[in-house]
Amino acid sequence: MHIGHLDYLEKARALGDALFIGLNGDESTRRLKGEGRPIVPAVERARLLAALVPVSVVIIFEADTADGLLNALKPDIYVKGGDYADKPLPERATVAAYGGHVRLIDYLPDHSTSALIARIQALPH
Repeated sequence: MHIGHLDYLEKARALGDALFIGLNGDESTRRLKGEGRPIVPAVERARLLAALVPVSVVIIFEADTADGLLNALKPDIYVKGGDYADKPLPERATVAAYGGHVRLIDYLPDHSTSALIARIQALPH
């Protein structure tokens, strides 16, 4: 968890009445991000997120996409990071099918988990 995450969550929450977070579980995170991830287990990540003011509910899911969760909840607005502006968003068709809207929120520059991991790995031993 870093300030970039909090900024993103605050912006997402400002778009609606509640903020439900679909959180990738450990297995789906490993499949999507690679071996060695997640660094923090899903249950711990969910607990940290649930304690934040902008967050209403955290739901852990193990699928590679949030399609099942979206079909169950049918949120008016589905928020993803701005990095999806230049690549396919797998859930876009699902959101469109039930009449929802996709909103992309830009991340704070230089505040990604990957950048944080790289800085930590570069520290002298």
